[in-house]
Amino acid sequence: MSYENFYGLKEQAFSNAPDSRFYYESSQHAEAMVRMLHAVDTMKGLTVVVGDIGAGKTLLARKALEKLEQDSQYEATLLVIVHSEISAEWMLKKIAHQLGVETPGETKGQVISQLYERLMKIYEEGRKAVVLIDEANMLQKKEIFEEFRGLLNLEVPGRKLISIVLLGLPELETYLGLDPPLLQRVAMKFFIKSLTRETSEQYIKHRLSVAGCEKPVFTSSAYQRIFDYTKGIPRLINTTCDNAMLEGYLLKREEIDTDIIEQVVKDLGLKKD
Repeated sequence: MSYENFYGLKEQAFSNAPDSRFYYESSQHAEAMVRMLHAVDTMKGLTVVVGDIGAGKTLLARKALEKLEQDSQYEATLLVIVHSEISAEWMLKKIAHQLGVETPGETKGQVISQLYERLMKIYEEGRKAVVLIDEANMLQKKEIFEEFRGLLNLEVPGRKLISIVLLGLPELETYLGLDPPLLQRVAMKFFIKSLTRETSEQYIKHRLSVAGCEKPVFTSSAYQRIFDYTKGIPRLINTTCDNAMLEGYLLKREEIDTDIIEQVVKDLGLKKD
């Protein structure tokens, strides 16, 4: 038996692997979503969403992509940046390919020409091209931001041909500053904060419900203690709850109380302020 069986779950509730089914729409995530979708719907150009580590930016990006893909008026794609050594040329080719250019050219000029043709075709079809870029704080080269600025200069009367949404850690703003003209083109910016005490509890209950849990698992005091140590950061909440449920299962405890949370956060090295 696993702790999932013990607590009546159909699957793990607190995996940190991104899964949009577990997306919890707190008031600020809902606001971020509305702002992002408004920006791409009106083709404002560049939108920036920043938040601390584990604040839920990746799930927000994936959920936004799902919404855009469900609407035929959008040609949308999501890029996840995994390291900081990518080149501007690689980025251009990747964007072109993701938006439908089957074989991007070898030179920068060829790729830009192909991408412009593709963006014009999308526009003529009455649709809108959107590129979401997660972990954009890994983009740390001025020439990459210069290429973004070039793409945002592609427009027709009254609107741009492409919307770019950058999601990343707060240092993303510093790297955007490498190209001041691009910084001036930021049409919308939103900062995602950590969850509150109330929304932290709702977040935990939501994930348990999605995983199939139909009975209380954490006591009220346990929710408080989780918030005290995780400070409302979703990724830390997931790790704490996952470990707590395993510990509760090993101890054969039907409910998880503060003593289990205290042991888990001690093992994880989490501290109160």
